[in-house]
Amino acid sequence: MIDMSVNMTDQQLNRALAELMGWRNFKEDEHNVWGAPPDDGWSNSLPRYCTDPAASLEVQAKAIELDRVAYVNNLYEACYEFKRDKDSAWDEINIAFLLNASPRQRTEAAYLTLSNRD
Repeated sequence: MIDMSVNMTDQQLNRALAELMGWRNFKEDEHNVWGAPPDDGWSNSLPRYCTDPAASLEVQAKAIELDRVAYVNNLYEACYEFKRDKDSAWDEINIAFLLNASPRQRTEAAYLTLSNRD
């Protein structure tokens, strides 16, 4: 089985998703003579997708808009340690479990969907 886990810190994942959602580093241009590391140029107001439930729902909505089937499958894999059999039916237990996904789990699934890593 392929490892679909997202091996990033919350900060790295927040930044990667921010880029996928259209955010840009406002200090990275030819006028940045200080040569600051990339992380220093990012606005402190970036959404904290991994920890903020409202922000994680924002990226979830974008991922569902792009590919709802891939997002649900990615969310299942982010919530469970194993891959769901594609031929098995969704039951109430699995659906209820997905509805209780953490912001980090929703964020991982959205990242996999938006970056087309499914």
